[in-house]
Amino acid sequence: MHMYQEGSRLILAEGKTQVWIEPWGENSLRVRMTAKPHMDENDWALTETPKETEARISFETIDTTDPWYRSEQYAGYHQTGIQATLVNGKITAKVSHEGWISFYNQKGELLTEEYWRTRDRINRYCVPLRITGREMKPIQGTGDFELTARFEAFDDEKIFGMGQYQEKHLNKKGAVLELAHRNSQASVPFMVSSRGYGFLWNNPAIGTAVFGTNKTEWHAKSTKKLDYFITAGDTPAEIEKQYSDATGRTPMMPEYGLGYWQCKLRYRTQDEVLAIAREHKRRGLPMDAIVIDFFHWTMQGDFKFEPRDWPDPEAMVKELKEMGIETVVSVWPTIDERSENFGTMSEMGYLVDADRGNRDHMTWMGNTVFYDATHPGAQKFVWEKCKENYYKKGIRCFWLDEAEPEYGPYDFDNYRYYAGPALQCSNIYPVGYAKGFYEGLKAEGEKDILSLVRCAWAGSQKYAVLTWSGDIYSSFRSMREQLQAGLNMGMAGIPWWTSDIGGFLGGDISDPSFRELLVRWFEWGAFCPVFRMHGERSPWHEREQEFINGVRQLTSGQDNEVWSFGEENYRILSKYLMIRERLRPYIRECMRAASETGAPVMRPLFFDFPEDPVCWETEDCYMFGPDLLVAPVMEEGARTRSIYLPAGTVWKDAYTGKSYEGGRTVEVDAPLDIIPVMMREGCSWEIYG
Repeated sequence: MHMYQEGSRLILAEGKTQVWIEPWGENSLRVRMTAKPHMDENDWALTETPKETEARISFETIDTTDPWYRSEQYAGYHQTGIQATLVNGKITAKVSHEGWISFYNQKGELLTEEYWRTRDRINRYCVPLRITGREMKPIQGTGDFELTARFEAFDDEKIFGMGQYQEKHLNKKGAVLELAHRNSQASVPFMVSSRGYGFLWNNPAIGTAVFGTNKTEWHAKSTKKLDYFITAGDTPAEIEKQYSDATGRTPMMPEYGLGYWQCKLRYRTQDEVLAIAREHKRRGLPMDAIVIDFFHWTMQGDFKFEPRDWPDPEAMVKELKEMGIETVVSVWPTIDERSENFGTMSEMGYLVDADRGNRDHMTWMGNTVFYDATHPGAQKFVWEKCKENYYKKGIRCFWLDEAEPEYGPYDFDNYRYYAGPALQCSNIYPVGYAKGFYEGLKAEGEKDILSLVRCAWAGSQKYAVLTWSGDIYSSFRSMREQLQAGLNMGMAGIPWWTSDIGGFLGGDISDPSFRELLVRWFEWGAFCPVFRMHGERSPWHEREQEFINGVRQLTSGQDNEVWSFGEENYRILSKYLMIRERLRPYIRECMRAASETGAPVMRPLFFDFPEDPVCWETEDCYMFGPDLLVAPVMEEGARTRSIYLPAGTVWKDAYTGKSYEGGRTVEVDAPLDIIPVMMREGCSWEIYG
């Protein structure tokens, strides 16, 4: 192993293999490894120019003689080696003479270290397992590699972030996570550790992350290099700031994003949309955005309104704007083989290719192929079509659906992008999808940009994405899963997040059990970054089959407005519309903090109270900004709620006005019309009036 310094970069070289360790902003390092003559140049999520720091690299000569030969009779066998140290603010990388890397904080405390089982660390005896901390196995006949990176496991470690997975645990220690996107699953491979560091797996390849009790293991099925970013901080807030320094921050949330969004599957005509908006305003109810969902178009891939049902979009948008309502239009990346754009996009190489078999990716409502969102030309082409057919009619906000994209089936080894084989770069797709619209809107002079997107990857936040949790089921179990999904998306650096209130799949609006679920979810939605109603709502309306230009049209589910679930529930839902309005100034400041520091809007208790060990264990409530502790009711029939109150401050029940000393668990009333909210000492927001 040869170690040397090149500028501020520490290089470990052995044969064709090189490892680069270098400062990457404050208290942060980037580590890369290649087994080829040249390092792959892709920066993937690390797109922001790192702040220059005064890093120090030093080398030390040590005795590396095997203990077996340390007696006097083997005095001539003594050997020496070089070990290296790189210090960048609060993080230090130490490299042993054999190339093993360990990371420490400014106090000299171990953060994490690579997992090697080729030699005993203490006595340096050989170990026959021959398991290395970094492994790049060549894929025969190609210039690519199967990659595994291994790190030691720590019994006391808790792990948060990693994006959105449909399961119940906030703490991902012990989890096996697929590094791939699916409908309702968003892989955002940045984690925050309770040991005081953040770690980004800067690789969009399909793979797996395993946070086991015996080791932590990151795996990519096919790639060209190892690449990760590690940052140390005294608090989770400091870690999030340094991570967003490196990958980009979300812009400031547009004003309409702070209020209430009305959505259903689906408003079929211009008249339906206007009727709902007018009724909302007639009732004196606030609404900031209304969504025109899928299949309002002539054909998938045409990117334009069907004129039969939407005869005058400009007039519709104008009237909605006069009511203070933003129009949001759904866009899909699916291009039907009958679309007017299919031929051109195919000829220009703007469609995702298949290595074998039929090229069709989806057959729902037509044979379709996804456009290649990793292709700059395809990004521009799709934006130009949407600019002509939507933007020029007054549309400024787009719903970028199917953003994973939702392959059927998810045979990643069969697809090929402009950026490379899908196995190597699939997870970058939603970034390119959002980037095309963000840059298009920016070029038109727009400043308040927001795209509702069904998936995200590391760095998506800088393209103004509001991620939602996909087509989830209508149940209390699903609601509980969305809580941890939203919190972990925030910790993974995606601060704008929402879910379909009431769930998407199922949900009979006449069923009392569903109505209770919807009320509880709606109450919670008022304390999420974005407050948005949606769902297919069973049973679907019965209509005769409709065809336009030979294309079968999609019907819609039951009503999904706040007055659709009974008078008593309408009273409750209306109350939370007004609560959200009262909180608008507070939410605006939370959004400002997200844009300036990377702080999640909704976050686990430990984010604000890292010194309280119970906060690292608490998974059923969260902080909504710095002052409000929110405890959603996530069990059917529950009318009380147990809440842990973080130590070090006094908490006031927003409903009863009663005050509690922190550092203990309390039981509070939670009637159907109340979501328990505890206000931090000094907070004066009027929530329940």
